[in-house]
Amino acid sequence: MRVLLVTGKGGVGKTTVAAATALKAAELGYRTLVMSTDPAHSLADAYDLPLGDQPQEVTKNLQAQQIDSQHRLEQDWGDVREYLTDLFDWSGLRGIEAEELSVFPGMDELFALSDIKDHAASGKHDLLVVDCAPTAETLRLLSLPEILGWYMDKIFPVERKLVRAMRPVLSRVVSMPIAGEEVFDAAEGFYGRIQGVRDILTNPFVTSARLVLTPEKMVINEARRTYTYLGLFGYAVDAVIVNRVLPEEITDPYFKRWHEVQAEHLQSIEEGFADVAIRQLRLFDEEMVGVPKLRLLADELYGDIDPVDRMSESEPFQVHEDGSDVVLAIAVPFAERGEVDVMRHGEELIITVGGYRRAFILPDSLRRRQVRRAQLEEGSLRVTFGQSA
Repeated sequence: MRVLLVTGKGGVGKTTVAAATALKAAELGYRTLVMSTDPAHSLADAYDLPLGDQPQEVTKNLQAQQIDSQHRLEQDWGDVREYLTDLFDWSGLRGIEAEELSVFPGMDELFALSDIKDHAASGKHDLLVVDCAPTAETLRLLSLPEILGWYMDKIFPVERKLVRAMRPVLSRVVSMPIAGEEVFDAAEGFYGRIQGVRDILTNPFVTSARLVLTPEKMVINEARRTYTYLGLFGYAVDAVIVNRVLPEEITDPYFKRWHEVQAEHLQSIEEGFADVAIRQLRLFDEEMVGVPKLRLLADELYGDIDPVDRMSESEPFQVHEDGSDVVLAIAVPFAERGEVDVMRHGEELIITVGGYRRAFILPDSLRRRQVRRAQLEEGSLRVTFGQSA
């Protein structure tokens, strides 16, 4: 089974691309499911069909669903939420405040993504296309299992045994709500479910992320950050899809400056995402809604390319820990030692190789660190970040 994650800034056309990609794959014979985890669903609008929480047939080989994240949250987190609400109520918070605090930010998106594990295990589909929320925040939250791993392995079992032993006594002497076994079961189930999803999404042979953007400065900058975060947390990006590019046949003087600006941005995209496939979609003169129009869009986007295939296999950079330092390794094949230069400028790491320059947007965890050294070793540039003084 293959999984394609389609993400990008809100309003760039990611849902349209996801819907068209799924349609193209289905018409090539792949049993395809496209699912929306975006709380502001628009997948139904793209197909111009009513869609619900369960997969519904769109056309031959193609099903679609819009995940009801609130339902998933209540289903999988209900026992924990009820306990936390009681605990906050006991502490003095009441009503809506207690209910809101019982759900951590981003959990609804996490539970929406948890359906991926079920679909992968079902064996009913060859391809799963995921129309993600407007930012990569959902994917960043999937680093949560790594953070919880130590707690779940070391502390959670001891805590559970302790509460189990002390519950009869504590319930008699204190009025504070004591967590029952169902609360621990729900927390353990939540951890296992999300860990299972992350195992699927971080396997580059199974899952590829595709970034959708438009040739605009702010959108490109956000896409670069998203690209960095995806790499940081182990998600493979195989393509960047540039949407709403002005066609060359538009020669009206009004658009002359727009053409010039877009040309500059397209050059920036070519340089900034040189390690992955870049596909372009023109600005259409009508809304691309409904199966026939999405078919046209998909044909222009992919041509003779199979959308299910990995569109690029490069690993542009890797991040790993080296003691207390963090090392960013960047592939620079055939580079000579004297032609490589590294400079830190604000939130960017600017790398020059010969006559080419590339700027990486650093994630928050590296922005707070200082560059200790940069070394060129066998075609890989290793930049070491140490703790700030």
